[in-house]
Order: sequence, then C-alpha cells, then structure tokens
Amino acid sequence: MSGKFYTICRMALLGYAIFAITACSSIPENDPEAAAEYRKINDPVEKANRYIFKFNQGVDTVVLKPITGIYRIFPKIIRNSVHNFFHNLKTPVILANDILQGEPVRAGNTLTRFVINTTIGIGGVRDQASSWGIAPHSEDFGQTLAVWGFGEGPYLMLPILGPSNPRDAIGKVVDYFVDPITWWARNNDEDWIPITRTVMNTINTRDRLWDVIEDLEKSSIDYYAAVRSLYRQQRNREIENGQRRKEKKNSDLSGYFDLVKMDDLFVKSDVELVK
Repeated sequence: MSGKFYTICRMALLGYAIFAITACSSIPENDPEAAAEYRKINDPVEKANRYIFKFNQGVDTVVLKPITGIYRIFPKIIRNSVHNFFHNLKTPVILANDILQGEPVRAGNTLTRFVINTTIGIGGVRDQASSWGIAPHSEDFGQTLAVWGFGEGPYLMLPILGPSNPRDAIGKVVDYFVDPITWWARNNDEDWIPITRTVMNTINTRDRLWDVIEDLEKSSIDYYAAVRSLYRQQRNREIENGQRRKEKKNSDLSGYFDLVKMDDLFVKSDVELVK
C-alpha cells in the first residue's frame, strides 16, 4: 500500500507540473519591456509558486530543519560517509543517463567509480575514487531531456520537492521508475527501502545546503526570487557539464514545453531541494 501511495504522490506532483503549464497567465504583449522581463523570469504561475514556496518554508522550519539540526550533531566525517553511500546508490541512474546523453567517457568514469567505491570504498561509504582523481558527477533524466533538445518550460515550485520545471518534474518520475533499487523494493514488498532512502537523501541535501540557505535567507531582498535564480544556475551548470550546451544540439523538440512563448534557451538558474 505504501508503495502505491508513494507512486500516486509522485504522479500527482507530475500532474500539477503539467497543469501549471496550462494555467499560465497571459504575457503583457502591450508592454514590450514587461513582456521581455516576463519571458526572462519564465515564471508565469509565480503567484501560485510563491504560496507553495511559503508552504515549503513552513515544512522546512517545523520539520526538516530541526531534524537536520539533530543530524548535524554527528561528526562531519560520518555525514560525508552517508553522502558518499547514497551517491553511490544513484550510480545506475547516473550511468543510464550518461549513456542516453552519448557520453561514453563519463559513463566509463561512473562505472569505474562504482566498482572502486563499492569494493575498496566499502559499499560506497568511502569515496576512494575521488582520492584517485576520478571525480564524481551527477546526471538525471531531466538533464538528458535537455541534451535531447527539450526546453525547460516554466519555472515551478513543487510541494515538498521544491524548485523545478516540467522537464525536470518528468525527469524525476522517470529516474524513480528506472532505478533498480526501486524495482527490487516494489517486487519484494520492501517499500520502506526507497522511502527511507528518499528521507535520508533529503536530510543529507538539507545538511549540505545548510550554510547556503542560511546566507540566502539573511542576504536576499526577495528570497523566493533568489532561490529561483540559484536553481536555474545550478541546473544550467549540470546540463552543460561545464561546457556542453551548444545551439547545434537544439532540435525541433526544443519548443515542446514552450507552450506560453517562453524562452527556449536556458535562463541562468540553482539548487535542488532548496526550500
């Protein structure tokens, strides 16, 4: 039952993402400057997004931040080991997306890291591969869709999950269902495993973003706008792999999500799960 509920929640969030596209407010075409700014911000459902952002802040304040604060009592070496372990578990998804993006070298690095860290690194608790010069990276199906030429669509603030867009929301659902751990857990009635992993990943992410969030809250005139900008910047860096994004990679699919005349190019934007 818990697995079905978990799946329903994910599909509901995806449904919200799709609904948000069709609920976009009109572009102020009678004011060229306002229209240009509107497209640059790429946030046609900003009013609804801000309400959800406030809800997420409340959840963070009441639940996530206190729990993470307790978690931070543990020494950093232990927390780093937890991070390494869960990153290692993501390897099959990262590897699949490396391959789908046509990145054989990165796919080789991903596989090499997995073998080294799972064996010498004791199940991924120790990141031995990094100490040998094989740096980690992260890939997901949202990035794969971007490489294939799909536009990001409008900015969305999802309940609990935080900053996103239609492309990344679809990517999350795909990554969830192709993850072999999810397969195994669902086929063996061990739904607590992906649920526990999601909870621990969330706490781990909140821990690693602790200082960023604290500084952002204190220094931002508009915290919501700052999170939106940072999310986009981070996703853009991840998609480009530092240099990849080139116009020749665009295809006719690039406007697939461009249902409200949004810019098809990536507006610089930040951090997954920032609330």
